[in-house]
Amino acid sequence: MMEQSPRMAAFSLLMQQQKSGSFSNLLLEKSDRMQAFDARDRAFITALFYGVIERLLTLDYNLSLYLQKPLKKLQPEALCLLRLGAYQLLFLQSVPAAAAVNETVKLANKKCRYAAGLINAVLRKVAQNGLCLPDEGDKLSFLSVKYSCPAWLIDRWLTCYGEENTIGILETSPQPAGLTIRVNTVKTSVEALRQQLRNEGVESEPLSVSDALVLQKLPCALDQLPSFRKGLFHVQDTASMLCALAVDAKPGHTVYDLCASPGGKSFTIAETMNNSGSVHAFDLYEKRVGLIADGAKRLGLSCVTAKPADASVFDPLRPKADRVLCDVPCSGLGILRQKPEVKYKDPASLHRLPEIQKAILDCGAQYVKDGGRLVYSTCALDPDENERVCESFLLSHPSFAPVPPLPDLSTDCFLTLMPHKMDCDGFFIAAFQKGEHHD
Repeated sequence: MMEQSPRMAAFSLLMQQQKSGSFSNLLLEKSDRMQAFDARDRAFITALFYGVIERLLTLDYNLSLYLQKPLKKLQPEALCLLRLGAYQLLFLQSVPAAAAVNETVKLANKKCRYAAGLINAVLRKVAQNGLCLPDEGDKLSFLSVKYSCPAWLIDRWLTCYGEENTIGILETSPQPAGLTIRVNTVKTSVEALRQQLRNEGVESEPLSVSDALVLQKLPCALDQLPSFRKGLFHVQDTASMLCALAVDAKPGHTVYDLCASPGGKSFTIAETMNNSGSVHAFDLYEKRVGLIADGAKRLGLSCVTAKPADASVFDPLRPKADRVLCDVPCSGLGILRQKPEVKYKDPASLHRLPEIQKAILDCGAQYVKDGGRLVYSTCALDPDENERVCESFLLSHPSFAPVPPLPDLSTDCFLTLMPHKMDCDGFFIAAFQKGEHHD
């Protein structure tokens, strides 16, 4: 039936994402539509869904070459189908051109019959002419269309990180992130887990970060694996693992994770503490607090306590902590491999973020014991959210001194993890040691 086709499922997900503005990864995880398909079809749906979002500007440029009116004048369903067809033609070599056109037109006859003729004509032009890009003389426009990234963001990265890093970031962003996991060392070891995964039909390889693995093809949904249900690991990107390790928590410590949802860093911190001491994981929203509590229970991490709290509001009744992590809300411009829609945000919506980030860091500092450590992190690639916030913090908090967050990796006190260099999310980590005197 047409309703059960993978392309129809991808179309429905794209329309839902467009209307709701939901994060693509969360929408895909929660989708009931995916359950009706086998592994091969699920992979195809995922490729279409992420691919269209990732390549949006490239697709729109190519489609606009064959349309007499602006794309924004098209009905949403027609535009979505054009993008879906064009993505298959330009980026999915495994799909024959005829199938890409014909199957998209079939969908159009179901969803927007009035536009079926237009969709057929435009997609045939795309198939005939292939991928087109602007003239390289206009560098920003060329890079913007080639990598489907807004010109303002490319210009920003060129200014802040130089051309080599910018091209590296752009080339890495369309590549899907590997499925990395953190071994729950409270319950098992790396080798023991690798053997159990092998018994479950999953091959894995160790990562450079200790107690971490990258998984190969899964025979089923991740949460169906016995090893997952037993709490032997949790999913976590390499950058987030490094952030948790930068906290440098020891067994018996008291640790505050002020913006903890969905809990991965709290879990890794608890594991490095061998489940001894206390990790207080806070989040603003009750529902997210519940997710943290559920994760800690599955992993058997009894030292993790999840509670609702506003990270920007100081609670004078809360005791001091040995370690405080402020993994603050940010633009998310370092995690385009996971949430490609983030790059299409209105830049004006990002201007208030440093103010919020400073407030959380200022609040976090008040909880740190003398001799304790404060860690600030974002999954952003923007100095205004990273270095500038830290520099401002140090000016107003003389009892804190910057220290290298990961001395075995770098001597930099302000550490930016580049996705093309580390095969991880783009990430920023800074650490501050509190001296013997209060502010």
